[in-house]
Amino acid sequence: MTNLLDDLAWRGLLYQQTDAEGMEQLLSKEKVSLYCGVDPTADSMHIGHIVPLLTLRRFQMHGHRPILLVGGATGMIGDPSGRSEERQLQTTEQIDLNVQGIKKQMEQIFDFNTDNGAQMVNNRDWIGSMDVIEFLRDFGKLININYMLGKDSISSRLDTGLSFTEFAYTLIQGIDFNHLYDHFGCRVQVGGSDQWGNITTGLEVIRKIHDDNTKAFGITIPLVTKADGTKFGKSASGSVWLDAKKTSPYEFYQFWINTADSDVIKYLKIFTFLEREEIEALEVTVENEAHLRKAQATLAEEMTRLIHGQEALDQAIRISQALFSGNLKALTASEMKDAFKDVPSVEMTKDEKSIVDFIVEATVSPSKRQGREDVTNGAISINGEKVTDVAYVVSGADRLEDEFMIIRRGKKNYKMIKFV
Repeated sequence: MTNLLDDLAWRGLLYQQTDAEGMEQLLSKEKVSLYCGVDPTADSMHIGHIVPLLTLRRFQMHGHRPILLVGGATGMIGDPSGRSEERQLQTTEQIDLNVQGIKKQMEQIFDFNTDNGAQMVNNRDWIGSMDVIEFLRDFGKLININYMLGKDSISSRLDTGLSFTEFAYTLIQGIDFNHLYDHFGCRVQVGGSDQWGNITTGLEVIRKIHDDNTKAFGITIPLVTKADGTKFGKSASGSVWLDAKKTSPYEFYQFWINTADSDVIKYLKIFTFLEREEIEALEVTVENEAHLRKAQATLAEEMTRLIHGQEALDQAIRISQALFSGNLKALTASEMKDAFKDVPSVEMTKDEKSIVDFIVEATVSPSKRQGREDVTNGAISINGEKVTDVAYVVSGADRLEDEFMIIRRGKKNYKMIKFV
């Protein structure tokens, strides 16, 4: 089996380590518990959140035990890391809903049923019962103010404003690491590059409570970037979420399959669990037969299967093939609505109209003369069915779920008609 740290380095997943040599010795001698935390700031994670988690999953595949911390307590405060302003505080009820959503997504990524099965914890279980005097006496005394001011997440906000609430965040995360060290034997924290300051605070808390010979470690993952300099993880409609209600499996699949040639091998290394030999073989296809987009198809399939399962992947592929061939009849009404969610749309009444009047009113054709030509030339399709008779009347039978219709003019010009 490939050395884990060598594999992480090859994949570009090692940014900073607190003690690289000590970490390598630890992993070579024993199976360890290590953790990564996610604050429930929303009821779903997006793809930018999952790189540290997927890295933790790689540790699990090498026999180590992942601890998944959902920040029911820290999520009520807000991490100042990487932010220029205070977060809006959320209610306890909203955070509880967010925690449940994130837990479901964790269960999709990790194995919970093996000897080294993942453990899920919520830091509200130990932070929530701590009173303010206990916090200040037992932990506030451990960390010097000058030490905290040296953290980028804190120093970068001194001019624009930082509440004591967010100022204290790094210490509370340090309490988490110490709690997991004491109660779960956790020796390593994994996080994104913006978490370096919080991770090192945790190591400082552990050292102060125990002794200088205590061995705990921190690893951070580089920020994922795109080759063209634009932000990773955004599609035309916004963030790419793991929740199927926020980003459908088809949209999720399309995000990955549209990856640029300059990024696809990098993403295969970071996001998939494919072996090095298979990724290197796909790299050859990018260089020699890029038009086939084999690497992109593999990336899209691996990621959609991981997050949404095989059935959702099969559906995403079926929608994609139907759109490519123009055979919309192969799709269900719900699949069609999903596939065309982002195409131009227009609202119309449910009155019956001749096909020519209908496509002119829907701005599919610019004039009645052009509309008649489009129909007789076979350029107009309703829900995948060609309409070639200018006497055709558009009626309720053409409405899908009595709500919408997809009209195509030519090969690629689609419009969704929404009926009101």
